[in-house]
Amino acid sequence: MSAHLVGVALDLAWWAAAALVGVGWLVALVNAVAFPSLARVGRAGPERLPSASLLVPARNERATLPSTLPSWLAQDALEVVVLDDGSSDGTGAYLEDLAAAEPRLRVLHGAALPAGWSGKNWACAQLAQAARGELLVFTDADVAWSPGALAAVRAGIAREGADLLTCWPRQRCLTLGERLLVPLVDMLLLTTLPAPLARLRWPPSATGANGQLMAWSREAYERFGGHAAVRAEVLEDVRSAQRLKRQGGRVVLTLGRELVSTRMYAGYRAAVDGFGKNVLAAAGSPAALLAVWLLNLLTYSAAWPLALLEPRWLPVAVAGVGLRALTNAVAGRPALEALLQPLGPLALGPVVMRALRWRGGYEWRGRRYA
Repeated sequence: MSAHLVGVALDLAWWAAAALVGVGWLVALVNAVAFPSLARVGRAGPERLPSASLLVPARNERATLPSTLPSWLAQDALEVVVLDDGSSDGTGAYLEDLAAAEPRLRVLHGAALPAGWSGKNWACAQLAQAARGELLVFTDADVAWSPGALAAVRAGIAREGADLLTCWPRQRCLTLGERLLVPLVDMLLLTTLPAPLARLRWPPSATGANGQLMAWSREAYERFGGHAAVRAEVLEDVRSAQRLKRQGGRVVLTLGRELVSTRMYAGYRAAVDGFGKNVLAAAGSPAALLAVWLLNLLTYSAAWPLALLEPRWLPVAVAGVGLRALTNAVAGRPALEALLQPLGPLALGPVVMRALRWRGGYEWRGRRYA
């Protein structure tokens, strides 16, 4: 390749990287002001809040439940319903023992998985059918709720007139591998989806949701078709929000910050497996996934060595780290963790390779989906 073509390629690469980080900064600055967080309900809150059923699908969560289940029972829920989805680690027996002494805790044992359903969607559909509350509040078994969190969700739905309120919990990361990958969820959200656009009725694609916490009004859930409407979707949360918005429903996005938290994955390998099952669906196609990863690799990782060759890359590299610091601050994470950002796209490589190897299928919780 001639020196001229190399120069042209580097020019195009610089403009692509500068555009990515520039747009990211613009969206993140808007979200720093406009993206809502769950707010504790004070004396001025609504006089009557809708009753809520806290609904939890659990498959092999025996090690997790002792740290999260007490936080659910501390909420002002009408009931806490946990479905044991064919666990093999004693989850069901553990829940039954607790339910004997806690009248608000109800334990369901999941039916066999029908053809065409993902495991979580089928578990959530059974939970919804058994629930008694006006609100159906789905949460994952590894999500911890601080005092007042459910009241904040109930008040948020009442105040906003929402059909669906969803929340991104604060991510607790205990290992280096988790810190490299998991906070990229917050960065993706806060640099690509402006909160004011998400509040509009159009376009339907300009919304999102997080299956770690999704609170539906019962009427909206049933009108939507429940989890049966997204029975085979691996990104059932995002697809539900987009479809609901397309139908004219109101979706409210929030950050959990100090009220809701989770440790999504225990270590780097678990994070690779977890993200590997859904990144291809999020990107839309193998080509799009590969293109997005390479652009991020260029912008946040390669910009640093390229800055040694051409000084114009240094502002791009520094802006990338600064962008991570900003999104960390908005999500309630340590700003200094942003120094890891150049390594993030490198750590994401095995996730991309895993997704491309699976070709749209994935394995999760001992189940294989084509």
